[in-house]
Amino acid sequence: MAPMLEVKDLVVAYGRVRAVKGISFTIDEGQIVCLLGTNGAGKSTTLRTISGLLRPESGSILFEGEPIGGLKPHKIVAKGIAQSPEGRRIFPEMSVEDNLRLGAYSRRDSQVDDDLGKIFELFPILGERRRQRAGLFSGGEQQMLAIGRAMMSRPRLLMLDEPSMGLSPLMTTTIMRTIEQLRRDGVTILLVEQNAQAALTLADHGYVLEVGQIMYDDAGSALLDDDRIRRTYLGAA
Repeated sequence: MAPMLEVKDLVVAYGRVRAVKGISFTIDEGQIVCLLGTNGAGKSTTLRTISGLLRPESGSILFEGEPIGGLKPHKIVAKGIAQSPEGRRIFPEMSVEDNLRLGAYSRRDSQVDDDLGKIFELFPILGERRRQRAGLFSGGEQQMLAIGRAMMSRPRLLMLDEPSMGLSPLMTTTIMRTIEQLRRDGVTILLVEQNAQAALTLADHGYVLEVGQIMYDDAGSALLDDDRIRRTYLGAA
């Protein structure tokens, strides 16, 4: 069976500076795959390119066997890929419900309200405060909202960029449990996360990026036990 997502020899540049230098990786349907690396490694650039926010200089991106590299973002969302961006990027002056409904802007079916109800089941706090301004929410609650908004497009592949950034340990645990639940519900997940311990505990497979290149890749459990990864990303002696 062909992978759900196949990135091959991807090169992405900002002007003359290459941020991603020929990386290749795959994601099979139903997997959680994580991209690890320090700031500037190329993780977010990779997600933004898959989402269509950046155009690749070269290489290919195939989603369910079809090339999507260079397509406009709204067309990529329509194909079944959604991203919850780094920093949440919610609309603070709008209500929780209106933020969520924006995630379904490209849909023309009659089940948006049903899916809104599912988001409220997944994140009860959003349902309880659906009429409140999103800017009044805590960082963790805004992260729930950002994930919920992405899910309103009914993605088959959900990309999460630093979902635990700035969150308390307790809220981080809640978000990671939500990611597990989404996978159980049939969503394939590409996770960018600096919390390597949490990411590798969840991931079927992981890729470690350094200065735009993949330096290591293996099963999540194998990377978790790799002394090189433990020293660099887990703070282990």
